[in-house]
Amino acid sequence: MTRLRPWLRALHRDLGYLAVGLTVVYALSGIAVNHIADWDPNFDNYEAQHQLTLPLPASDAAIADQLLRELAVTAPPTEVYRSDSNEVSVLLEGRSFHVNTDTGAVLEDGQRERFLIRVANWLHLNRGKKAWTYIADGYAAFLLILATSGLFMIPGRKGLIGRGGLLVALGVAVPVLYVSLSGGP
Repeated sequence: MTRLRPWLRALHRDLGYLAVGLTVVYALSGIAVNHIADWDPNFDNYEAQHQLTLPLPASDAAIADQLLRELAVTAPPTEVYRSDSNEVSVLLEGRSFHVNTDTGAVLEDGQRERFLIRVANWLHLNRGKKAWTYIADGYAAFLLILATSGLFMIPGRKGLIGRGGLLVALGVAVPVLYVSLSGGP
């Protein structure tokens, strides 16, 4: 075993370096997805106030045109409708405007992508399928090799026979105890 340890260290080190990027993606995404009830990790919801020049035109379509012109919005609306006797709603992809026809006050609400975390979540949840499945499987194999090679890198009391063995047992006990105490699947 002593002749194998230098090779195990080299393999462990090199696979560890390869796994760093994927580990960061999976760790950040895992934290985000675990707390999805507390926040939306993919989108940031926002509201903004605007004011249109009065008087407003009579037709809903003309109000929508004025809104888009004054706020320099180039995207076409997906829908324009009267949501109340004094409110016109203008819907666009990812955001909407609610115009008070009496005052010209506009409430904008919408969502902005949290680009990096959204991409990490997309990868973590394997939304891309196809080739990403093989990459994720390769990463899982790397992690298994890292875990296994790490078991045998340090000899004696600090290794698997001593303190390392106790820590491995503790690491195995955490999910076993959780499943047992929570009632399991």
